Amino acid sequence: MSVNVKVMREDWADPEIALPRYETEGAAGADLRASFPQSDRAAGMILEPMARRIVPTGLRVAIPQGFEMQIRPRSGLALKKGLSLPNTPGTIDSDYRGPLGVLLINLGSEPIHISHGDRIAQAIIAPVVQAGFDLVEDLDDTARGAAGFGSTGQG
Repeated sequence: MSVNVKVMREDWADPEIALPRYETEGAAGADLRASFPQSDRAAGMILEPMARRIVPTGLRVAIPQGFEMQIRPRSGLALKKGLSLPNTPGTIDSDYRGPLGVLLINLGSEPIHISHGDRIAQAIIAPVVQAGFDLVEDLDDTARGAAGFGSTGQG
Protein backbone atom coordinates (compact mmCIF):
# COMPACT_ATOMS: atom_id res chain seq x y z
CA MET A 1 0.00 0.00 0.00
CA SER A 2 1.26 3.45 -0.85
CA VAL A 3 0.13 6.73 0.73
CA ASN A 4 1.30 10.24 -0.10
CA VAL A 5 2.03 12.63 2.75
CA LYS A 6 2.22 16.31 1.88
CA VAL A 7 5.24 18.00 3.45
CA MET A 8 5.90 21.73 3.85
CA ARG A 9 9.05 23.37 5.16
CA GLU A 10 8.85 26.08 7.81
CA ASP A 11 9.97 29.51 6.54
CA TRP A 12 13.15 29.25 8.62
CA ALA A 13 13.93 25.61 7.74
CA ASP A 14 17.13 24.62 5.96
CA PRO A 15 16.30 23.42 2.42
CA GLU A 16 19.48 21.31 2.46
CA ILE A 17 18.03 18.99 5.14
CA ALA A 18 16.50 15.92 3.49
CA LEU A 19 12.78 15.36 3.69
CA PRO A 20 11.69 12.20 5.52
CA ARG A 21 12.86 9.22 3.50
CA TYR A 22 13.33 5.49 3.64
CA GLU A 23 17.03 4.63 3.75
CA THR A 24 16.57 1.09 2.38
CA GLU A 25 14.04 -0.57 0.09
CA GLY A 26 12.57 -2.66 2.91
CA ALA A 27 12.51 0.05 5.58
CA ALA A 28 9.22 0.53 7.44
CA GLY A 29 10.23 3.89 8.87
CA ALA A 30 11.25 7.09 7.10
CA ASP A 31 14.05 8.90 8.90
CA LEU A 32 13.33 12.31 10.40
CA ARG A 33 16.17 14.79 10.78
CA ALA A 34 16.86 17.61 13.22
CA SER A 35 16.54 21.02 11.59
CA PHE A 36 17.38 23.96 13.78
CA PRO A 37 16.69 27.65 13.13
CA GLN A 38 19.66 29.53 11.67
CA SER A 39 20.71 30.88 15.09
CA ASP A 40 21.01 27.35 16.57
CA ARG A 41 22.43 25.39 13.61
CA ALA A 42 26.11 25.62 14.55
CA ALA A 43 25.58 24.70 18.21
CA GLY A 44 22.85 22.09 17.78
CA MET A 45 21.41 20.86 21.04
CA ILE A 46 22.79 19.06 24.10
CA LEU A 47 20.46 16.58 25.76
CA GLU A 48 21.58 15.81 29.30
CA PRO A 49 20.88 12.39 30.88
CA MET A 50 17.17 11.99 31.69
CA ALA A 51 16.38 15.32 30.02
CA ARG A 52 13.51 15.69 27.54
CA ARG A 53 13.41 18.20 24.70
CA ILE A 54 11.43 18.75 21.54
CA VAL A 55 13.77 18.71 18.56
CA PRO A 56 12.46 20.64 15.55
CA THR A 57 12.36 19.08 12.09
CA GLY A 58 11.48 22.28 10.25
CA LEU A 59 8.51 20.51 8.69
CA ARG A 60 4.74 20.45 8.74
CA VAL A 61 2.79 17.53 7.29
CA ALA A 62 -0.67 16.71 5.97
CA ILE A 63 -1.40 13.05 6.60
CA PRO A 64 -4.35 11.61 4.67
CA GLN A 65 -7.52 11.01 6.67
CA GLY A 66 -7.68 7.42 7.90
CA PHE A 67 -3.93 7.35 8.64
CA GLU A 68 -1.54 8.51 11.36
CA MET A 69 2.17 9.16 11.49
CA GLN A 70 3.82 7.20 14.30
CA ILE A 71 7.10 8.66 15.55
CA ARG A 72 9.45 5.99 16.89
CA PRO A 73 13.03 5.87 18.17
CA ARG A 74 15.85 4.81 15.88
CA SER A 75 17.11 1.49 17.25
CA GLY A 76 20.80 2.25 16.76
CA LEU A 77 20.59 5.50 18.72
CA ALA A 78 18.58 3.78 21.45
CA LEU A 79 21.21 1.03 21.79
CA LYS A 80 24.36 3.13 21.44
CA LYS A 81 23.34 6.34 23.23
CA GLY A 82 20.09 5.67 25.11
CA LEU A 83 18.19 8.15 22.91
CA SER A 84 14.47 7.40 22.88
CA LEU A 85 11.00 8.95 22.90
CA PRO A 86 9.17 9.18 26.23
CA ASN A 87 5.80 8.71 24.50
CA THR A 88 6.79 6.08 21.97
CA PRO A 89 5.23 5.77 19.60
CA GLY A 90 4.21 9.38 19.31
CA THR A 91 1.17 9.98 17.11
CA ILE A 92 0.68 12.74 14.56
CA ASP A 93 -3.03 12.84 13.71
CA SER A 94 -4.36 13.43 10.21
CA ASP A 95 -5.92 16.76 11.24
CA TYR A 96 -2.74 18.23 12.82
CA ARG A 97 -1.01 20.94 10.78
CA GLY A 98 1.42 22.42 13.31
CA PRO A 99 5.19 22.12 13.46
CA LEU A 100 6.54 18.56 13.47
CA GLY A 101 8.78 18.26 16.50
CA VAL A 102 10.23 15.09 17.97
CA LEU A 103 10.09 14.69 21.76
CA LEU A 104 13.36 12.99 22.71
CA ILE A 105 14.67 11.70 26.04
CA ASN A 106 18.24 10.78 26.92
CA LEU A 107 18.06 7.52 28.87
CA GLY A 108 21.84 7.16 28.76
CA SER A 109 24.45 8.21 31.28
CA GLU A 110 26.26 10.77 29.08
CA PRO A 111 25.06 13.99 27.43
CA ILE A 112 24.04 13.56 23.78
CA HIS A 113 24.85 16.21 21.18
CA ILE A 114 22.23 16.54 18.45
CA SER A 115 23.58 18.25 15.36
CA HIS A 116 21.72 20.06 12.62
CA GLY A 117 20.77 17.39 10.07
CA ASP A 118 21.13 14.36 12.39
CA ARG A 119 18.67 11.51 11.90
CA ILE A 120 16.77 11.56 15.20
CA ALA A 121 13.68 9.34 14.81
CA GLN A 122 11.64 7.45 12.27
CA ALA A 123 8.14 8.00 10.98
CA ILE A 124 5.76 5.15 10.18
CA ILE A 125 2.51 5.82 8.31
CA ALA A 126 -0.21 3.49 9.60
CA PRO A 127 -3.94 3.06 9.04
CA VAL A 128 -6.29 4.16 11.81
CA VAL A 129 -9.52 2.47 12.82
CA GLN A 130 -11.90 4.48 14.98
CA ALA A 131 -14.10 2.36 17.23
CA GLY A 132 -17.48 2.96 18.76
CA PHE A 133 -17.80 2.50 22.52
CA ASP A 134 -20.99 0.91 23.84
CA LEU A 135 -21.84 0.88 27.53
CA VAL A 136 -23.05 -2.61 28.60
CA GLU A 137 -24.09 -4.25 31.87
CA ASP A 138 -21.58 -7.14 31.64
CA LEU A 139 -18.93 -8.63 29.37
CA ASP A 140 -18.59 -12.10 27.86
CA ASP A 141 -16.42 -14.67 29.66
CA THR A 142 -12.99 -15.71 28.36
CA ALA A 143 -10.36 -18.24 29.47
CA ARG A 144 -8.25 -15.40 30.90
CA GLY A 145 -11.16 -13.62 32.53
CA ALA A 146 -10.37 -10.65 34.76
CA ALA A 147 -6.84 -11.76 35.70
CA GLY A 148 -4.40 -8.82 35.62
CA PHE A 149 -0.87 -8.09 34.46
CA GLY A 150 1.28 -11.17 33.95
CA SER A 151 -1.68 -13.54 34.10
CA THR A 152 -0.96 -15.24 30.75
CA GLY A 153 2.17 -17.00 31.99
CA GLN A 154 5.75 -16.46 33.06
CA GLY A 155 8.42 -14.58 31.18
